[in-house]
Amino acid sequence: MTVRIAPSLLSADFSRLGSEVAEVEQAGADMLHLDIMDGHFVPNLTFGPPVVRCLVPCCRIPLDAHLMVSDPQPLIEDLARLGVARLAVHVEACTHLHRTLARIRQLGVKAGAALNPATSVELVREALPWLDFALIMSVNPGFGGQEFISESLAKIRRLRGMAGDLCPDISVDGGVGCDNARALVEAGATTLIAGSSVFGAPERHQAVAALRRAANGTQNQQGAP
Repeated sequence: MTVRIAPSLLSADFSRLGSEVAEVEQAGADMLHLDIMDGHFVPNLTFGPPVVRCLVPCCRIPLDAHLMVSDPQPLIEDLARLGVARLAVHVEACTHLHRTLARIRQLGVKAGAALNPATSVELVREALPWLDFALIMSVNPGFGGQEFISESLAKIRRLRGMAGDLCPDISVDGGVGCDNARALVEAGATTLIAGSSVFGAPERHQAVAALRRAANGTQNQQGAP
């Protein structure tokens, strides 16, 4: 599978949201990642369906929603109706993971399971037949700009070996940049979610291009031509 780049809106300038989205689209981003937080499951509060509703008409690339919330059920229906392409719920927040994943798929949305850094990949083993993708958190969720947890590489390898073709897409979120993109891909990641390394760069086009080159192993240093 070709490596996909998904800039995380959490690190964007919300005073110029439309322009920020347009810039990463023009830069060649494959998806737009949406971190939806409730201030309970994680120590931060971001945005919900009203903001997503505003994004839908001005975003031409798929929306990838990540629910960092204690109770994902009330949001699933709303986000599916708004047209998100993918929706990840946290294993730690779902008592009935199979039921939740099945409902997401019934609504015509790709279903994913997210795992916090200290959560074992074994917790999704029995759910693999209902997963379209898995999301490995390589930082403790809640805030952007955190340092990458290096042990995540071994975790991705374990998940890739366990999942095989049952879960073709492994997404990684947290501390992703040009310095670790290739190592993540070699470990088995297929979607790189990047916040500050894209939206924190002066030129979005250059940041996305540099990250893609790094993921493909065609550059050694960030910002190399």
